[in-house]
Amino acid sequence: MLAGALWALALPVTATEPIPGHSLESIRTWVLEHNPELRAMGLETQAAEARILPAGALPDPMASMGFRGLDPDRPWRTVGAEREINYAVRQRFPLWGKRDLARTAASQDAVAIGLDRVTATRGLLSDAEAAYARYWHADQAIDVLDRRIALLRQIEEIAGVRYALGRAAQQDAIRAQVEQTTLQRERIERLAAKQEAAATLNAVLGRRSDAPLAAPDEAPHLAVRSASLAEALDAADTHPAVRSQQARAEAARTNVVLQRRNRFPDITVGVGAMQLGNGIQSTELMLEVEIPFQQRARRERERESRLLEEAALARRDATLRAVEERGASAWSQWTSARERRQLIQNTLLPQADATWQSALASYQVGEVDFGTLLEALNEWQGADLARVDALRDELLGAAAVRAIEGDIR
Repeated sequence: MLAGALWALALPVTATEPIPGHSLESIRTWVLEHNPELRAMGLETQAAEARILPAGALPDPMASMGFRGLDPDRPWRTVGAEREINYAVRQRFPLWGKRDLARTAASQDAVAIGLDRVTATRGLLSDAEAAYARYWHADQAIDVLDRRIALLRQIEEIAGVRYALGRAAQQDAIRAQVEQTTLQRERIERLAAKQEAAATLNAVLGRRSDAPLAAPDEAPHLAVRSASLAEALDAADTHPAVRSQQARAEAARTNVVLQRRNRFPDITVGVGAMQLGNGIQSTELMLEVEIPFQQRARRERERESRLLEEAALARRDATLRAVEERGASAWSQWTSARERRQLIQNTLLPQADATWQSALASYQVGEVDFGTLLEALNEWQGADLARVDALRDELLGAAAVRAIEGDIR
């Protein structure tokens, strides 16, 4: 009964859960709230933060109890009339700031893991924006093809009328039909690309590949705030991936100092008491000091810590170069696609539209042949499809640039 009641309460929540896909903001929100990779990395960050306090804590004390004067033949009894029992408690104290250094290294590791999560967030949001751009683009490309097919049907009807009047050849209508069949084949390919884009988008969102997505309401808008490539690359030094490696290098440097401090011995303080019969006969105070005898092992541990520091610094430089390379490549893709889209939208499309209108009017009065009309239509609608493709490439480049800039909202 309890399970049934809980299921009944969960149904309305599931039914009213919004389906992502209608806008880019819905995609971003879903990634931040539901992506399992980000959730796992968030838990790992909390686990790393939980390791900070234990790293600098004192080791657990040791308690002991010993029996003296036991009869070898009957060890459960003492030789004399009274049992002698020794009690002792020992606590080791790391000196020379070792606890603070261990706590600092753990804190720096936790910072690095947290920055890894920020890096993953940027990457997932950029991937989600790119996948959504492809998902939106597939719909737009299909719309352009549908308009083109509708226009071909219209000119097929015009060609049929002119053929009936004896002013055009039957081949004109047949060519229009062949062109429609070719476009239908391309439309099938675009539908397959849309399904692939939807599966990719669902994968980034952490959903089933066949989970439903809402139809896009409008074209996605991805603003790039940098005015130049140099300004965009200025953010590379503060990229969380670079800062994460820097934090790991600092942790390694702290560990170098800690290993050097391990040359100095720690101490152990203990207190004890001896019970004879029912009373305490004596007490004792103990002080133990470690003897740094294994010098070769200590030197190797120090060498290991220095090498790890150098490796972390080298990895930080490599990460910085990789971020700069991705930024430069994304900037080139974005600017090239934007210029191409502006050229098509502002120049080529008006020219192709004028050519189409002129060719259609001329064909209706018999001044141009059907091949010229068909070529003008292909140029006009092909330019529109090229505009949509260029806008897709522009959005993909913008998403990659934004990942470098750090604009994740």
